Amino acid sequence: MSQKRLSMRKIRELLRLKYELGRSHREIAVSLGIANSTVSDYVRRASAAGFSWPLPGGLDDAALEAALFPAPPPLRVPRPEPDWGDVHRELQRHKGMTLQLLWLEYRAVHPNGYQYSWYCEHYRAWREQLDVVMRQVYRAGEKAFVDYAGPKFPVVDRSTGEVHDAMVFVGVLGASNYTFVDVTRSRSLPDWTMSHVRMFEFWGGVPALVIPDNEKAAVREASRYEPDLNPTYQELATHYGTTVLPARPRAPRDKAKVEAAVQHVERWIMAPLRNQTFFSLGELREAVAPLLAALNERPFKKTDGSRRSWFEDLDRPALKPLPAERYEYAEWRKARVNIDYHIQVAHALYSVPHPLARCEVDVRITAQTVEIFHKHRRVAAHLRIHRRGGYATEPSHMPAAHRAHAGWTPSGLIAWGRKTGPHTAAFVEQLLNSRPHPEQGYRSCLGLKRLLRAYSAERLEAACRRALDIGTMSYTSVKSILATGLDQADNDEQRTLSLPAEHAHIRGPQYYTTTPQNGKES
Repeated sequence: MSQKRLSMRKIRELLRLKYELGRSHREIAVSLGIANSTVSDYVRRASAAGFSWPLPGGLDDAALEAALFPAPPPLRVPRPEPDWGDVHRELQRHKGMTLQLLWLEYRAVHPNGYQYSWYCEHYRAWREQLDVVMRQVYRAGEKAFVDYAGPKFPVVDRSTGEVHDAMVFVGVLGASNYTFVDVTRSRSLPDWTMSHVRMFEFWGGVPALVIPDNEKAAVREASRYEPDLNPTYQELATHYGTTVLPARPRAPRDKAKVEAAVQHVERWIMAPLRNQTFFSLGELREAVAPLLAALNERPFKKTDGSRRSWFEDLDRPALKPLPAERYEYAEWRKARVNIDYHIQVAHALYSVPHPLARCEVDVRITAQTVEIFHKHRRVAAHLRIHRRGGYATEPSHMPAAHRAHAGWTPSGLIAWGRKTGPHTAAFVEQLLNSRPHPEQGYRSCLGLKRLLRAYSAERLEAACRRALDIGTMSYTSVKSILATGLDQADNDEQRTLSLPAEHAHIRGPQYYTTTPQNGKES
């Protein structure tokens, strides 16, 4: 009965009006100010108890109430209660496990056990008693959650006294709550990436999913539907055979597990170390390690076991094995190929195949190598150059004309000039001397060689003689002389050329035959 129980005075009056005066239920309800259904209920109870009017003599209120509201029949024999902790662990342990399958197993052992609806209702009620982060069902080895703690550890530079804050990286496995802690100098991409590497090695395996917050080092552009991962972070996931699934922006329940883990780290690791002074990250990591082990051994309050025991039972057998080789940190950048078919990385130049000049390429940079990709295909690889202004040029990347040019040396160019004539050789030598570096004159010498396609060797020799006479040391001057025919002027109009006298600032032919240029023997 859902209505409030009437007073015994009203109950007696209701029975009098019904059985002595014969009033209708509606009249009784109006008279007593109660509902028709209440009148019907009390009349039914009186009839079941065998009452009429007048009531039996000596029937006090307690006896009347007991007759109208008898005690419920005794409960049946209690049915066996499932072990809800085992039910919860089985749901986490096996990917295809459901409550219905577990209920069928329960009924196979206890045929008179609870019905399926009751089974589900009471399991959910038991689960609601757990911490909020444990209410979701996490499959063994499926998910890991990562984030940084808000507070930081101060680390003092012993030599300067300068203090910098060390970041606290926290990772936690979904099924077991097994926790990892790392301290790093910053939240930069290298530190973020290598904390993951150390986390996987701490667990001895890799989960199927890694769920970070929208950390800048992890996600280049946050999105509820298609977050853009940093290429280095994506490469890390590929190397370890896992998937990165960033939490949705402004969706705290997606990362509730790691937020609870951060709170435990702050309480059981950071608080006990708050009054200690650390002079290096190494010292700090040594102090954190035993406290982290104690945290993972601490018994759960609302269920059996600890983080470590659950990890050994659930997550460890389900984690993917570590790859054979440790991940080597690499950064990815975009670069545009210059017209000289080189790209610049950290003040050094690296060649790519010459048809890619002016194209955009992807560059993978490690401590030892520089790899260049175009449309996801590797087109070049070089050892990394750490000196400023260095360059690495692969001969096969050059056009054919440039490959021939790359084999030239100053002495070789002068020797070529002698084959044409002494004035050509003298012009080449002075041309090279007029440049801060002889290599800067190579392209002009290449131009002189090409002039032989249009003009004879005799005319080129005469043009070089006239250029020397008027002191114009450039390819364009010789070309202009040939184009205007000045090389064919009458001998009487030309002064006899005297080869230039030696000066202290001129290298002289012997320089090119005795001194290697740029590491190349003449």
